[in-house]
Amino acid sequence: MTGFNLSEWALERRSLVIYLMLVAVLAGALSYVRLGRNEDPAFTIRTMVVQAAWPGATAADTMKQVTERLERQLQETPHLDFLRSFTRPGLTTIFVNLKGSANARDVSDTWYQVRKTIGDIRHTLPVGIVGPAFDDDFGDTFGIVYGFTSDGFTQRELRDRVEAIRSRLLGVPDVAKIELLGAQDEVIFVEFSKKELANLGVDRTALIAALQAQNVVMPTGTIQTGAERISLRVSGSFQSEQDVAGINFAAGGRMLRLSDLAAVRRGYADPPQPLFRINGHPAIGLAIAMRDGGDILALGRNVKAAMAAITADLPIGIEPSLIADQAVVVDKAIGEFMTSLVQAIAIILAVSFVSLGLRPGLVIALAIPLTLAIVFPSMELLRIDMQRISLGALIIALALLVDDAMTTTDATLNRLALGESKMVAASYAFRTHALAMLAGTLVTIAGFIPVGFAASSASEYTFSLFVVVAIALLASWFVAVIFAPLLGVAILRPPKQTGAAAPGAVFRLYRRLLVLAIRARWLTLGGTAALFVASVLALPLIPQQFFPLSDRPELLVDISLPQNASIFASEAAARRLDETLTGDPDVGHWSTNVGRGAIRFYLPLSVELPNEFFSQAVVVARNVAARERLRAKLERFLADEFPNAISSVSPLGLGPPVGWPLQYRVSGPDVERVRDIALEVARILGSDPSARSTNFDWMEPERQVRIRVNQDEARLLGLSSQAVSTVLNTVVSGTPVTQVRDDIYLVNVVARATDEHRVSLASLRTLQVPIPGGRTVPLSQFASFEYDQEFPLIWRRDRVPTLTVRAAIPDGVLPERIVNALAPAIAKLRATLPPSYDVVVGGTVEESRRSQASVMAVVPVMLFVMFTVLMLQVQSFPRLLMVVSVAPLGLIGVVAALLLSGQPLGFVAILGVLALLGMISKNAVILIGQIEAERAQGKGPWEAAVDASSSRFRPIMLTAISTVLGMIPIAPTVFWGPMAFAIMGGLLVATVLTLVFLPTLYVAWSGGKEPVTTSDSAGAA
Repeated sequence: MTGFNLSEWALERRSLVIYLMLVAVLAGALSYVRLGRNEDPAFTIRTMVVQAAWPGATAADTMKQVTERLERQLQETPHLDFLRSFTRPGLTTIFVNLKGSANARDVSDTWYQVRKTIGDIRHTLPVGIVGPAFDDDFGDTFGIVYGFTSDGFTQRELRDRVEAIRSRLLGVPDVAKIELLGAQDEVIFVEFSKKELANLGVDRTALIAALQAQNVVMPTGTIQTGAERISLRVSGSFQSEQDVAGINFAAGGRMLRLSDLAAVRRGYADPPQPLFRINGHPAIGLAIAMRDGGDILALGRNVKAAMAAITADLPIGIEPSLIADQAVVVDKAIGEFMTSLVQAIAIILAVSFVSLGLRPGLVIALAIPLTLAIVFPSMELLRIDMQRISLGALIIALALLVDDAMTTTDATLNRLALGESKMVAASYAFRTHALAMLAGTLVTIAGFIPVGFAASSASEYTFSLFVVVAIALLASWFVAVIFAPLLGVAILRPPKQTGAAAPGAVFRLYRRLLVLAIRARWLTLGGTAALFVASVLALPLIPQQFFPLSDRPELLVDISLPQNASIFASEAAARRLDETLTGDPDVGHWSTNVGRGAIRFYLPLSVELPNEFFSQAVVVARNVAARERLRAKLERFLADEFPNAISSVSPLGLGPPVGWPLQYRVSGPDVERVRDIALEVARILGSDPSARSTNFDWMEPERQVRIRVNQDEARLLGLSSQAVSTVLNTVVSGTPVTQVRDDIYLVNVVARATDEHRVSLASLRTLQVPIPGGRTVPLSQFASFEYDQEFPLIWRRDRVPTLTVRAAIPDGVLPERIVNALAPAIAKLRATLPPSYDVVVGGTVEESRRSQASVMAVVPVMLFVMFTVLMLQVQSFPRLLMVVSVAPLGLIGVVAALLLSGQPLGFVAILGVLALLGMISKNAVILIGQIEAERAQGKGPWEAAVDASSSRFRPIMLTAISTVLGMIPIAPTVFWGPMAFAIMGGLLVATVLTLVFLPTLYVAWSGGKEPVTTSDSAGAA
């Protein structure tokens, strides 16, 4: 390379370069300390929840009048992927899911548009609608969860304490929000007997109106004087249940207290709100979320210090328990990864010292921290935390970033051996290899483009892999051409004997094999092609996987009772689970959520919305081995104790949340027909012995009592359907009539009948309904009763009723295998369906295909960038084709490594395969450039190929060995293992092929002839 030489520039300005080195190290050290720590990279949950209530409506009316109207409007949402909703009688819940291509800013703008457009159609919804309400914080992660139990304190006293603790913790740095779990709202019940009211001649409606009128908050005026302003206040508002009980009413010419007419007592919401339990005891939880960009380790320390001070002030009987602590998990994970990083550095340095010697190895050793010192400030600038993906990227990059430093150091040693001065030798690498190294670096970075720019949640999850690797490789190139030459001048010494060094045994063996391969060129090329074809054919033998399970000790235990089950039934089921967990030696601790799923304490968690029939326990085992033992025990327990429930026991997953691994969505306009098709899909799914616990997301109808009012008879009595509904609601469920303002709480005053009137179906017939004139008549006088059925909820997807058939799988079985095995039967069923009905694969398989498709969609961009960089470097179509022909050969090693190790070909492994293309192309383009340089000296194709390959043998092999050995620390990990094995096997085989296949292909393409001296000089180069 002629012209400006960056290495010479650096050598001429040593003081400035040394200063820059010191600044880089200091900045890197400071940034490393300041970098945020987290368990997983932040990725956007592209889901908003829209809810609306229509009290009293049937499921069918709610779906047609509310769900349908809202979904029609929501289908106009920008970046919409699909809508998913479930409708219950009087309640609709819609999940608005955006495409993976929507970035964080698009998502924020879209949620604003959703609020605006739904607000525009609010007037078109039925009268009586409550809402719609919007939840776009669905993806908040509450990494620290405390639970508080009490002994000798009421629920209200415990809540007062927890609310006070919440207020204090909100002042802790990095705390964004805190949610209460399991807190029960207080209620003042006014329970009356309909018969007693009738006997006393008290009109219930007038009684309620009097309660509301006395407790109303209204302005009472202000007196303005010449000197001051005096506000007027009217007494009478309720401060407690005693005030409610003491209110007087005029009835029959006398004054009666409310306590003479009804029982007034303070209690809690009935039925209860979602409950929270710790180790089998009722509790209130505090879930703490960190602000964006915060450091979870610092947050953990700050919260722990604050809780220590708070705990010291708590009265005896209130006990805090740490339920989830992401800080500890992250600290452990980062500690393990830093250990892996140190091990990788030690391995690479060992390779460098052994192969190059002490002084050259020292140059490589210093280049590594200098490169990392540039990477850390760049990560801080781009707001990339130290987390699972970025730390893995550092290890991957570490194995790659020594390549340029090795090339520069090796070239300097060779020139020193030829007797050149240190200045000339140190700048030689830039003159001859700088552009090739830069092209190779850019090609390697291009191999990670699908990671960075694929439009999917999985790619967003792994985005920092692309960024960190790109920064590290670019930094390594600048270190190699600016800092390494200066280090080389200071550290390297000319060898005692100048001239060509005596070749080693490995080098002599390689050169002999290369000559034999070129002589049998067609056999070499044909054999390589045959191996490549065999590896392609063997690909189906590798198990497929989306993301692996986590190695955290938690287990999620889900119990979903029939969908008409009450929260009392769910609580009873949770108590039975608590009993079997109590005293188990494998259990560390556990928490149970009754009536809802666990709050998102872990980013990839699939969150379940509140439903009375659903409970979820988070069981923390003592270690991973205990987790697996406990998993087997709990699966047996659930199968024996809850045969009619949909239950599952699963570890936490990695990657974007998916839910049940096996899913088939059955959709169509008629609910009953969809139900029949789903039963057939379940039969097919159940035919595979690996599919376990086949179930449906909705299926069972629930009972209901239809009260058919004889409208003519009701009119004669002066009644209407509205009046009857109001009476029934008041008697059976209770009606909030006013609120007591108690400290920071608003306590509803609920008027309802006594228990004997509320819980008995038989008493409905004799229920006394007041009519004008002060009399009452039994409900059966003008109404008849009959039993009926309706679905408690109906799921829809894109406005079409959709029933999902789901199943679990045992460990070691991948959902892709089952889906592929059942594909013929599913296809046969689909062929028999009417055009408006369909069966679609969902779950892990669908998400994996979507993510892989998003990656493959970016592959053309990756190839374009690679080809452009390579063409700029080689500037020849034949040479470009030769480089490109080598890149896919890494698949031979990938397939062999994955088959031998038993690792699956998952999303992360595919990213490793794509990255391999860049690594292999880098070596190929540098080798082609060296061959062309040899030919420029007048050598023939054969001699140039042999000599160039021989001169590049050591740096290419050293880089490959360093990369392969540097992957060893992360090879055993659950998340990075498949990628590590893919890169190790692929790069090792591809390196050998680059050094053998590529020169052979070059000679065959160029038609080179073997010179007479080749055989004689085979061992003397």
